[in-house]
Amino acid sequence: MVGIIITENESIDKAIRRFKKKYERSGVLKEYKKRTAFVKPSVQKRMDKIKAIRRNHRAILEEEAT
Repeated sequence: MVGIIITENESIDKAIRRFKKKYERSGVLKEYKKRTAFVKPSVQKRMDKIKAIRRNHRAILEEEAT
């Protein structure tokens, strides 16, 4: 459950902005979408391979930068 504590002199807009950031970072919406939409196993494997390739590519770029 995502929640925030509002301080005394904090505006509602600022509190809502903090809540939205916390909500996005927690991944609640992402998890909801993942559970409600069915993905075929073959499509899931393809997406996993693409993610692995991107992850490896980023790691290689980071190594070259240092």
